[in-house]
Amino acid sequence: MKDKKIPSIIYGTAWKEDATADLVKKAVNAGFRAIDTANQKKHYREDYAGAALLELKRQGIQREDLFLQSKYTYQQGQDHRLPYDPKADFSTQVRASFANSLENLHADYLDSYLLHGPSSGYGMTDADWEVWAAMENLFESGQTKMIGVSNVGLHHLTALYEKAKVKPKMVQNRCYAVQGWDQDVREYCAANQIVYQGFSLLTANQQVLFHPQVAAIARRLQGTREQVIFRFAVQIGILPLTGTTDPQHMKEDLETGKFELSEADMNTIYAITGG
Repeated sequence: MKDKKIPSIIYGTAWKEDATADLVKKAVNAGFRAIDTANQKKHYREDYAGAALLELKRQGIQREDLFLQSKYTYQQGQDHRLPYDPKADFSTQVRASFANSLENLHADYLDSYLLHGPSSGYGMTDADWEVWAAMENLFESGQTKMIGVSNVGLHHLTALYEKAKVKPKMVQNRCYAVQGWDQDVREYCAANQIVYQGFSLLTANQQVLFHPQVAAIARRLQGTREQVIFRFAVQIGILPLTGTTDPQHMKEDLETGKFELSEADMNTIYAITGG
């Protein structure tokens, strides 16, 4: 099966709780075709997202129309509602979590499956390598079309890319303007054909979003401040995630491609944080 084109913006389902199903339906009906979730009930309700997908299927939106991404999360990132036996080895945990994700999402494959962050901030551990090997098996069996990692530092990513049998194709990081919009990781991704997904582009960068110069750019281009930030992200190589709960913002976020920022606009936004 040929890999499908990755949509230009992803709808993120974190922290939606009981509203997850309703918001996923609204997002897909607004035009989103990529959904990000995780098998981690502490922060996501993947099962509720799946319930929405089942209802959308009855409305004519098929599984093949959507790009679905989920994650394996270590026990330290979970609460008591685990999707696997914590006493099992990591390979077994990955297989159990993945199988449960397919069940939750009423899907027979995923488009992207991520390690939801390495187990240590200091570097790749034996646990990470065991998890990655299990994810490679999922990829090789065709159960997921690509694999990747989130919440990752450059030192993790370089080690993973250099030693992995199946190279990561996705990175998903929280993206801070004060850190050059995760410049080092972004540049590594660009150099190695890895898609860089950025989340919290708005919430982590309020000083940029609400800066008068961003508002002025938005007025001139007849857009919103949020569209300017998302467009800036796209132009520096970021695939943006948005988790908006506002139907109007969903519509506006999907229209991010309606204008292009000039080099002067880009430099203005970089300069706000001294970039």
